[in-house]
Amino acid sequence: MRKITEIRKVGTGARYKLFLDDEYFGTYEAEILARHGLKSGEEYDEKFFEDLKFENGDYACFNRGLSSLEKSMKSEKMLRDYLKEREYPLSCIDKAVDKLKDYGYIDDEAFCDNFISIYSGSKSRRKIKYDLLSKGVNVDLIERKLENLNDEDEEEKCYKFAKKYMKNKEFDLKNKQKLYNHLAGKGFEFGFIGNVWERLQNDVD
Repeated sequence: MRKITEIRKVGTGARYKLFLDDEYFGTYEAEILARHGLKSGEEYDEKFFEDLKFENGDYACFNRGLSSLEKSMKSEKMLRDYLKEREYPLSCIDKAVDKLKDYGYIDDEAFCDNFISIYSGSKSRRKIKYDLLSKGVNVDLIERKLENLNDEDEEEKCYKFAKKYMKNKEFDLKNKQKLYNHLAGKGFEFGFIGNVWERLQNDVD
């Protein structure tokens, strides 16, 4: 048996440090302690406290994930990475993610739609795909969503970036190469870049 010798509040939040036999046992959510009605002086066996540790981990992990999603939309991979960085056990992360998906807080399709909506006017189709892949979104889902971005829109974006880059620059071979590298770095295809270069030259003429 182990005895609760102290329950000490942490800061102004709803978390408490739990001490068993005068030794620090961990920091616990107030709701978990209240759920079991724990008080100083009570005694429980080792299994009770081990179960309490896992219950607290699941609860804390879920709430941390929910709080993060309320601040900014995330893909499933982004949320998993966020919780791993905060050193929650994998079992807790799996349970939290499953529950958040059931509640509709994690939806990679909605995340993909939102990301494309925000960046379709400022990033190339290829760059958007790369960014979404790095955030763990399924490639088939990305490609299906990107079908709505047509080539005409893509070339206009490329033209806008090129025009800005070439402002007050000479249309010589050196700057042409720099422009190609600049636009290729943004993910634009060489076919679009070539068309845009010709358009820019015609604008000058």
